Amino acid sequence: MLKRIRQAVAAISILMVTALFLDFTGTVHHWLGWMAKIQFLPALLALNVGVIIGLVVLTLIFGRLYCSVICPLGIMQDGFALLGKRAKKNRYGYSPAKKVLRLLMLLIMIAAIVAGIGSLVALLAPYSAYGRIVSSLLAPVWAWGNNLLASWAEAHESYAFYSVDVWLRSGVTLAVAVITLVVLAVLAWRNGRTYCNTICPVGTVLGALSRFSLLKPVIDTSKCNGCGLCARNCKAACIDSKNHRIDYTRCVACFDCLGKCRQGAISYRRPKKAAEAAGEVDSSKRSFLAVGMTLAATAALHAKEKTVDGGLATITDKKIPKRRTKIVPPGAASIRNLERHCTACQLCVSVCPNGVLRPSTDLSSMMQPESSYERGYCRPECTKCSEVCPAGAIRQITRAEKSSIQIGHAVWVKENCLPLTEGVRCGNCARHCPTGAITMVPSEPDNNSSPWIPVVNTEKCIGCGACENLCPSRPFSAIYVEGHENHRTI
Repeated sequence: MLKRIRQAVAAISILMVTALFLDFTGTVHHWLGWMAKIQFLPALLALNVGVIIGLVVLTLIFGRLYCSVICPLGIMQDGFALLGKRAKKNRYGYSPAKKVLRLLMLLIMIAAIVAGIGSLVALLAPYSAYGRIVSSLLAPVWAWGNNLLASWAEAHESYAFYSVDVWLRSGVTLAVAVITLVVLAVLAWRNGRTYCNTICPVGTVLGALSRFSLLKPVIDTSKCNGCGLCARNCKAACIDSKNHRIDYTRCVACFDCLGKCRQGAISYRRPKKAAEAAGEVDSSKRSFLAVGMTLAATAALHAKEKTVDGGLATITDKKIPKRRTKIVPPGAASIRNLERHCTACQLCVSVCPNGVLRPSTDLSSMMQPESSYERGYCRPECTKCSEVCPAGAIRQITRAEKSSIQIGHAVWVKENCLPLTEGVRCGNCARHCPTGAITMVPSEPDNNSSPWIPVVNTEKCIGCGACENLCPSRPFSAIYVEGHENHRTI
């Protein structure tokens, strides 16, 4: 019964998280956005104390239940393991814990967080890995399906669906997502929860806590006949049936062993003894305190493409200008803040309705979001990315606040401006600037009949990119946005 309940809750959980990354309308996030915020690492980076305490209490009562019913990457691995189980039953076996490797990966994660190496954090974060897999591989298929429905609906004079752009945001992120999926699928197919119990730093932290959990799978030695069936069905490889011991740091509370024991020798309950052995408990306490203090110290350190020209001429695609400083979304506060908190889960990229956000290809901020305006611009009334970020990398802001946050400033490029190169009247940048920061003036101050060119008031410009996106100059805009290291309110 416990196994069935766990499977049902896990199925609902992974469906809800997946819906967050597939939804391009932003409506699902109003109802299910909390699913992203209860993920362990994003909550830790956001200093979401309530969620962290809740997950700690959950683990201290039920063991590593988080890994089986909340973490989408863990649930996905259970799915692959189930497929492998159908191919070959009773295929697992006990193996000693890789303590050195687990501790090493945890220390690498902590060092990466402290040093602000976002690309390394992104590779090790389990929730982010799942987000990249869904947004890179499944979301395009979902969008194509939606576009087919939109075409069918339009043919029947219905507008229940609308088409969306499907485009490759980052080849690097796609490659990482594919490699991650293949590696996890193979590991889970062959050996179950290998990743969770050797690489995943979240699993290591929760494993240290689960030693002290109130409820655990317990072996009744008076009933056990040593058949080893429980160990051969334990995907965490944590049951030593010969010695009647369970490694609770690796047990993910999947309850598979309960149903497999024909003697009823395994039950999920509070152990009779307060501790297995005094030496083990002392060692566990030291490990728990060391991990807890390290995490506390770490947390304290972080207290649609528009190409219409009004005619039928083919329009050349815009190219991304070479910016000295990249642009990060409003709410990030600064490039450094985003790099130190972002886990590159791609949730903000998935929900951006204007095609502005895409994963970075810079080594120091690999797969973290950055803005670019060749496909759209950051509309002042849109705050979706700040609403969905679970890690505090993009803090939630209101529409009024966004209209006054300066994330960059526009720069005019004389050599690309059509009034000077083609002798035509334009002024697109000034007409569409939402803050009135661009004014058209004669190129020759004393001659009003000379070509009119834009002048940027950098004190009023918020860096939204409307001018860059709507500039008709191709392939490079005659005006582009240069990012700011630190955002400010104007």
